[in-house]
Amino acid sequence: MNSFDVLVIGGGPAGVHAALAAASSGLEVALFDENAAAGGQVYRAPSVADHAETHDSRAGDALRHALNNSAVTVFFRHTVWAVTGDYRVDASGPSGPVHCTGRALIVASGTTERVVPFKGWTTPGVIGLAAATILLKSQGMAPGSTTLVAGCGPLLAAVAAKTIDIGGKVEAIVDIAGPLDWARALPATVSRPDLMREGFDWWRTIRRAGVPIYSRHTIVEVNGDGSDLMATLAPCDAAGRPVDGPRRMVSADCVTVGHGLTPSTEITRLLRAKHRYSRDAGGWIAQADRDGRTSRDRLYVAGDGAGIAGAAAAIHRGTLAGLACALDLATGKTQPPDSELDNARRAHAKSARFGRSMSRMMALRHGHIDSIGPDVIVCRCEDVTRGEIDAACDAGARDADQLKAWTRCGMGPCQGRTCGDIAAEILAARTPGGSREQAGSFSARTPLRPMTVEALTGDFTYADIPIPKAAPL
Repeated sequence: MNSFDVLVIGGGPAGVHAALAAASSGLEVALFDENAAAGGQVYRAPSVADHAETHDSRAGDALRHALNNSAVTVFFRHTVWAVTGDYRVDASGPSGPVHCTGRALIVASGTTERVVPFKGWTTPGVIGLAAATILLKSQGMAPGSTTLVAGCGPLLAAVAAKTIDIGGKVEAIVDIAGPLDWARALPATVSRPDLMREGFDWWRTIRRAGVPIYSRHTIVEVNGDGSDLMATLAPCDAAGRPVDGPRRMVSADCVTVGHGLTPSTEITRLLRAKHRYSRDAGGWIAQADRDGRTSRDRLYVAGDGAGIAGAAAAIHRGTLAGLACALDLATGKTQPPDSELDNARRAHAKSARFGRSMSRMMALRHGHIDSIGPDVIVCRCEDVTRGEIDAACDAGARDADQLKAWTRCGMGPCQGRTCGDIAAEILAARTPGGSREQAGSFSARTPLRPMTVEALTGDFTYADIPIPKAAPL
């Protein structure tokens, strides 16, 4: 059993900066991440040597350099499968099980992509926008030779422009938002002129390529065999609800779709920290003060897992959590100066303004679930359809765990990370007087990720089982 002052879960910008801030105050820190290197989704390390250099790749390299030259103990390629109330973390990695304890825990576990289901969304060749960014950033590979980009938020332009830059063809962009939505978000972009400029560059690339853009449209169906897909597009209203109007057909060999992000709160829910629902922040988030302190003593949250605000804000939120942790644990250690905390707070407030405006663009729209037909699969792990969820609601299911027990929705390998947000939205809408607060969320359980028995037991064999002596006759 390894003991540390602080354990950090998540190697994205928030987790790394939290670890660096705590370590710089003299604390012994360990960081866990499933990936091979730090960076998270935005600053993901490219796996090809000749990958084109970008602003994100340079920032990611700087992040990894700082971590490599720090005193932080890192556990990469390690999957955290259990966390206990006394801050013991159990993980499994290439060399087997790892068990660590800490005096404090910082959770910077990022987000999960949301996809509002539609007919054919589980067809091979239909992938998430997040999966597309992984291909583009880590492999320098386009999602397909012809790609349809659909959903909402800034990832639409990012994926389309980067696909074009590496020689791929984008058949169309399908955006639930309308021009007025983007116009409302513009004032907040003034706080980050660098990101505003990057966004304009993306749209310039898209316009030059002549890519059709369908605003206030959504995908309602995808047909095909995985290599030749045909998507049906329908106009929608401001709530995301399909409306009467001409349907359009777009052919592509890959459809990338994403309807925003939801904070990953499995660990904070497992530890019974208090949570609140915020549609604009992505969904359920742990209640925390401005420095990341939760309702549990010595449990902190940082980054988008504490509310969607973007990578730039995540950096400062991570620093704040690390400094707050160092301040709370300071027993003979170096305490961070107040000026350092004040500087991080100001930087976070400035960067979060931009990120939160983008988060509002990606928020789940109330009417979007109306497009989900009764035969459409909502829980792809257990093949639970919208019709089965509706039937459970009509039979009296009133919260997410009851719905889970009656339908098996959320019982699969992903434990509801993919379907939970949509299932709860359906439940809230189907229940008279219902709300997302009343619907709640699926209870988090151990193991947090699917694990093999071999990974959990390590070198333990039957020979290690104590066998009592035979009872006397």
